[in-house]
Amino acid sequence: MAYRAGAAGAGIRALGVKRHAPAAARNAEPIAAVLAQELPQQGLVLEIASGTGEHAVFMARRFSQLIWQPSDRDAEGLISIAAWREEAGLANLRTPLALDAGASPWPVDGCDAILCINMVHISPWSASEGLMRGAGRLLSAGAPLILYGPYIEEGVETAASNMAFDASLKLRDPQWGLREVGAMDRLAHENGLYRSARHQMPANNLMLIYRAK
Repeated sequence: MAYRAGAAGAGIRALGVKRHAPAAARNAEPIAAVLAQELPQQGLVLEIASGTGEHAVFMARRFSQLIWQPSDRDAEGLISIAAWREEAGLANLRTPLALDAGASPWPVDGCDAILCINMVHISPWSASEGLMRGAGRLLSAGAPLILYGPYIEEGVETAASNMAFDASLKLRDPQWGLREVGAMDRLAHENGLYRSARHQMPANNLMLIYRAK
């Protein structure tokens, strides 16, 4: 089954060829506040699984000193991203790339940061493996891979709403579901990355920051 990054549980609706996710508007500011601490001052940010394209426009506008490269594996998503990009008219927002996180190679030669919002839990584990593998290959020492979404942490009580969300995801696809932070840490380590920060976010989400060694 193909996954549609950013779509699960987000109430996505169509605005012509553009798609709209209400959650994107709600979480954009908190995400941007963390990105201001973690992104480099300049360079290329590769966004994996850009979904509707709304975050790409918001972040490219907020971080005008950075070049923003959106991507997605979903054809409708790519059309939506392109439509939001055309409407925004931002010089630092590139044409979206067709990119499957779990496939190799990626159509990117290099980048200075990677951002992935709400993909890990609505994709098979192979997508997370590919994400870490790609980050380990593309990122130079100290460059960040930034993940946002709901996770399960050892020693931290998981919110009831997150447990219900996890159950609903697994009903839709047994390969989906909330991932354990420890499992993500181990996968990062296997690909030459280490976790440098954990940020608690609204609505029981986390931002996990991994950096290349």
